[in-house]
Amino acid sequence: MTEDGQGLPLADRLARRIRALLIAGELSPGQRLSEAAFSERFDVSRNSLREAFRLLTKDGLLRHEANRGVFVAVPTMASVIDIYRVRRMLECAALRQAWHQHAAIGAMRDAVAEGRERRDAGDWTGVGSANMTFHAAIIDLADSTRISEFYERISAELRLCFGLLKDPAHLHAPFVDMNGEIVTLLEQNKREEAAAQLDAYLNLAERTMLKTLERASEPS
Repeated sequence: MTEDGQGLPLADRLARRIRALLIAGELSPGQRLSEAAFSERFDVSRNSLREAFRLLTKDGLLRHEANRGVFVAVPTMASVIDIYRVRRMLECAALRQAWHQHAAIGAMRDAVAEGRERRDAGDWTGVGSANMTFHAAIIDLADSTRISEFYERISAELRLCFGLLKDPAHLHAPFVDMNGEIVTLLEQNKREEAAAQLDAYLNLAERTMLKTLERASEPS
């Protein structure tokens, strides 16, 4: 399989492109997806698009409602807990086994710089995107195509969690500099310390997301 997915069937390639939109924060939780608009956007038949929607629904990223259409999934508290459980297993393990001169560490450092630049500009959507890049680079430390492909789905679900935040700065602000600390530890070959820092980081992020969901579920 090529990096851009050209070896995949059309429906799989479409699913990957839509997943990329989710990861980039271009689609919001609960948003209705227009078959006509997406068919025109990607210049594909509606049948191919429906198959892509089916694949993403199977992954839990979209949901189909009879007589209403296809919608972007809205994360639940159970899904947030599971997402962060998987992230701790994958990302912390990748840090513990990382080679301190791995090329992905440079990508992590670049993502930290991008996050700080976006933070200073007050662009919290941009901060979220830089954060996604940072954590994808952590996964790249594992040098596993299968793990990286699996993490794409987790990233899309995670970005949907971000989309629930009314105040994204509350989630993202503390982690911009924490990302920098993790990179510095890796550059110093302090892998266990980096993994411990990330574990504490993910626990804090999970609690923040769960509190957000809890508040959103309270009657107004």
